[in-house]
Amino acid sequence: MGLHYTQLPEDVLNIIRQGAVIPAHPLALDAERNFDRKRQRALTRYYVDSGVGGLAVGVHTTQFAIRDNGLYEPVLKAAVEDSKAWTDRPLAMIAGVAGQTEQALNEAIVARSLGYHAVLISMGALKGQTSDQLIKHCKAIAAEMPIIGFYMQTSVGGILLDEDFWCEFAQIDNAIAIKVAPFHRYRTLDVLRGVVKAKAENKITLYTGNDDHIVADLTLPFTVARGSEAVTLRFKGGLLGHWSVWTKRAAELLERIHDETADGQPVSQSLLAMDAKVTDCNAAFFDVANNFHGCIAGCHEVLRRQGLLEGIWCLDPDEGLSKGQAEEITRVYLAHPDLNDDEFVEANRERWLA
Repeated sequence: MGLHYTQLPEDVLNIIRQGAVIPAHPLALDAERNFDRKRQRALTRYYVDSGVGGLAVGVHTTQFAIRDNGLYEPVLKAAVEDSKAWTDRPLAMIAGVAGQTEQALNEAIVARSLGYHAVLISMGALKGQTSDQLIKHCKAIAAEMPIIGFYMQTSVGGILLDEDFWCEFAQIDNAIAIKVAPFHRYRTLDVLRGVVKAKAENKITLYTGNDDHIVADLTLPFTVARGSEAVTLRFKGGLLGHWSVWTKRAAELLERIHDETADGQPVSQSLLAMDAKVTDCNAAFFDVANNFHGCIAGCHEVLRRQGLLEGIWCLDPDEGLSKGQAEEITRVYLAHPDLNDDEFVEANRERWLA
């Protein structure tokens, strides 16, 4: 028997529906590129104490290669154990599933057995399949667990998905959310139009993964026509690799956005100005200058500077910082000192590493 979203704990479903900070959990490795259990635990504790609403594990930022190294289940299990041992407040636990249908379905079964609440479907391995085949893939996984769609940017392996695909996806019974991350305004609108076309605006919760417009996505209303009806949608939260760093500030930012947008009144200019500041930081972390080559290592570098990670090692030895990326990270540190949470980390790091 699979898990249906109506069977989720009410407080967990409310977290997802209301919108939360859900960082994509990085993978802590030692110098030999072995799983660093101590520092993985410290990261989970850091996110919990930062005020996140959930964790996304086994996703792109966790490194898809964990599947080739026997780490998928151990890493997912660690996040559940460590978060439960650290807090008794509810967290929405999201597991990434990838690969062909058999593999993704097996990963969903593992995630459900470990206590995860939903799975984020990465479809990069299905390039060349028709929209109908992709929907069939999603439905197979939805029979096992609640699903979250993932429109991943093509630069890191995503595939183009049009309005009709998202309309069909939104109608899947056990689909509860979509992470919209094409890093592309037009393609973002394709998702919104698809959801409206499916009449699923009250069923599908939108999460931004558009690291180039995080604040804009979360702050601005999106109005889409459905015949003569105007339907207004909002992104409610973020499921982001970017939010794996400076996470305390991210939680404070989302709370501010929710407060300022709650009554439908114009938001402050200072909040709107945050969009460019956050995007500037993301350009450094995600290595935009080099077509995102160092996007995982860049996040690792911030965590290394804070003392949470020992190094920036990735499972793939060829993954690392690009030339000039470290200098860019230093630049945004100096340009936007109000966005880092170094003092918070410094005050708690020893406790998290204990």
